[in-house]
Amino acid sequence: MAKITENYEVVYIIDPALGEEAVAATVEKFKTLAEQHSSVVEVEEWGKRRLAYAIDYKTEGHYVLMSFTSDSAFPKELDRVLGITDGILRSMIVCKGA
Repeated sequence: MAKITENYEVVYIIDPALGEEAVAATVEKFKTLAEQHSSVVEVEEWGKRRLAYAIDYKTEGHYVLMSFTSDSAFPKELDRVLGITDGILRSMIVCKGA
């Protein structure tokens, strides 16, 4: 049986108080993780933006959009890793379909 792959997008917000080097390292960490488990990885950094509402008393965040194609198991693992990584304020993974 062939593996079913779908297109996914994830947006995550990094705490800019970590510093530019730590933000860049976090983006690279998730890009590398996606490249290991999926294909067609595109990363688009939106940069530092004001949040719609305060999260943990923070009013700004560094936004990152990442698109990739993978099977259905990887987004679950990515969501788990995003949840336990220090400095990630929020994240959302969306399946765009095949």
